[in-house]
Amino acid sequence: MSKFQVNRRTLIKSGAAIGAGLALPTIFTSSANAYLNEPKGGSVVFGFNVPQTGPYADEGADELRAYQLAVEHLNGEGDGGMISTFSSKALKGNGVLGKKVEYVSGDTQTKSDAARASAKSMIEKDGAIMITGGSSSGVAVAVQGLCQEAGIIFMAGLTHSNDTTGKDKKANGFRHFFNAYMSGAALAPVLAKNYGPDRKAYHLTADYTWGWTQQESIQAATEGVGWETVNNVLTPLATTDFSSYIAPVLNSGADVLILNHYGGNMVNSLTNAVQFGLRDKMVNGKQFEIVVPLYSELMAKGAGPNIKGVFGSTNWSWTLQDEGTKAFVKSFGEKYGFPPSNAAQTCYAQALLYADAAERAGTFDPCGIAESLEGFEFDGLGNGPTLYRKDDHQCFKDVLVMKGKEDPTNEYDALEIVEVTPRAQVEYAPDHPMFAGGDLGKCNSGA
Repeated sequence: MSKFQVNRRTLIKSGAAIGAGLALPTIFTSSANAYLNEPKGGSVVFGFNVPQTGPYADEGADELRAYQLAVEHLNGEGDGGMISTFSSKALKGNGVLGKKVEYVSGDTQTKSDAARASAKSMIEKDGAIMITGGSSSGVAVAVQGLCQEAGIIFMAGLTHSNDTTGKDKKANGFRHFFNAYMSGAALAPVLAKNYGPDRKAYHLTADYTWGWTQQESIQAATEGVGWETVNNVLTPLATTDFSSYIAPVLNSGADVLILNHYGGNMVNSLTNAVQFGLRDKMVNGKQFEIVVPLYSELMAKGAGPNIKGVFGSTNWSWTLQDEGTKAFVKSFGEKYGFPPSNAAQTCYAQALLYADAAERAGTFDPCGIAESLEGFEFDGLGNGPTLYRKDDHQCFKDVLVMKGKEDPTNEYDALEIVEVTPRAQVEYAPDHPMFAGGDLGKCNSGA
């Protein structure tokens, strides 16, 4: 349920349906450049679409906490967080373009259809000027497509599939989070250094867009350093017991298990792997190892001791010591009593980046927002110097390689930074084969 019950705008009425049944409001405005859901009063509505149920619900809960904190800071409440460290100084803590920020929220259920329905409702009924959120790339791709059709900016939350800014990229969509290719590029050299170049890998992969591109990326990167891929087995997103998938690994000849799983899926599959004794075995004369390409602090917390010594990658860590990170961790910790996850950080950053783009553009017109974000270079939001590339609306920044701590001091201290991989090492051309296809297209203002 939404924190605010936002009244329907009296200046709009349902228009013709487009795309997948989206009824667009018809705008009555004197503006020379009309656009969908143009704010008329003293407030503007953001739409936060996160998984509040399903396998990624823990990430969704932390995302919503971060969005709520961002709204407070944008409206001048609290200590301002990363607004004070952000290299752009357009935000003043007095709302956005003189309007107070309000929000509505919805539950994606980690299902594409449910996520589209939730976003559709926020756009049509609540007058949301933008949609942000998600913890599943399948959801992100679906909602990004909807927002493109409707004429609303989509600021993607946690989405790691190459396809989000690859074959499914859209002019109205922007991603701050890193992607599967970047994880592979950062991880492979570290894995080769620690485990050697002569390894045989068995993959278990979530059967949807993120899992597919994550597996493709980590396979290409590890084979590039000499590893052999023994098998890749797809697992349904709804799976909770992975025992039947773990058992065949024992007789496969593999000496590394790569879990292309996220959220509750990864906690369960790693737990099952440890229960089967994989980490205690010697195979091919080597200690058997497990790799989790995409990590989160919430997953590490859920996995407990099973995470010790396991390598992975993250978009950001609350243990970084830059000024932006310290400001955000302080604000988040004082409000909620524990440190934020990387999902929380990317969502908080996206809310600020949207608001900042509106201030710099002097409008909420989606095409003005898009123009402000394309090619935008910034710092102070916790990841170091960052570029929002114009070609595909993907952010480029440093990537963190992490490992489960052997002696954590508390449940939120389960991961340690092994390497900060420089941005140059994870960059790629816009027409890279893993990102080929699709068309960014033109911005849609919904007018």
